[in-house]
Amino acid sequence: MILTGSAIAAAQVADEITIEPYDPARLSPNAYDWCLGDTLRICDTDLDAATPTPYTETTIPDSGYVLRPGVLYLGLTHERTGSETYAQLLNGNRTIGALGIWVHVSAPLGHQGHAIRWTLEIRVARPVRVYPGMIFGKLVFLHCLGVPASYQLHGLKYTATAGIDVSRLYEEFAGDTA
Repeated sequence: MILTGSAIAAAQVADEITIEPYDPARLSPNAYDWCLGDTLRICDTDLDAATPTPYTETTIPDSGYVLRPGVLYLGLTHERTGSETYAQLLNGNRTIGALGIWVHVSAPLGHQGHAIRWTLEIRVARPVRVYPGMIFGKLVFLHCLGVPASYQLHGLKYTATAGIDVSRLYEEFAGDTA
């Protein structure tokens, strides 16, 4: 079940949901509007799943930054979100989609117990200027059935994510020799 905006607000007050910083004006009927952070990692070379991802990093200036087609941008949410009680789904929104921006298509699930600033996978259809702090998508909280299983307690690959995290698939190749 998806939490309504009023249920998200109540869970925030009860410390069942973390949204930092929190702005009640960004609640919608069934979601919370999240914002783009101020940092991008730019991946504009060929990528190899067996090696660390090369990138350059830039701060998005207040005047904006133009995203270009054919480049993978790894961004960051402005907010740190999480919950031991609820799972989360992070999505772009209709307004961003109408600009030809695809946000976080491959990994929208935030497990219980994983409070993070989300790494965003951003691609664009046309050149488009984005700004730090602009509303970029919607975050949905989901009631979980069954025995809770905190992400933190399982020590999974991205447990310690503190900022933008490139793919760490190469770690799975570390013991392989061809």
